[in-house]
Amino acid sequence: MYSKPLPTTGLDTKPFWDGCREHTIRIQRCKACGHLRRPPASVCPRCLSRETEWVEMSGRGTVYSYVVYHVAYDPSFKEDLPYVVALVTLEEGPRILTNIVECDPAAVHCDMAVEAIWKDMTDTVSLPLFRPVS
Repeated sequence: MYSKPLPTTGLDTKPFWDGCREHTIRIQRCKACGHLRRPPASVCPRCLSRETEWVEMSGRGTVYSYVVYHVAYDPSFKEDLPYVVALVTLEEGPRILTNIVECDPAAVHCDMAVEAIWKDMTDTVSLPLFRPVS
């Protein structure tokens, strides 16, 4: 049984989490100007259009910023220490908050090429994680 906190799904984030369950990263795109945005919003911040669609991303990106956790601020993460929380810039431009896995935390660095992998936490929740590109 999974005991760690799980993301909550609202109407604005449901397409993202539905994509994750299918092992794809979906990002909201403005139909008027093409702007990709994360987090999702009801109005495009660039052109103020309300017309949106969800598009699949490649799953590739680079580490923009990261932190290595050595303290478990939630007891359920104690066995994962140390672990990396990173902001990854997707190849298409938007950024996503995630974990870097399958890598020594000391080896993580900014601009490191990474790719998405998936961890099925429950029957309904899959999390996108990223690992270094070989």
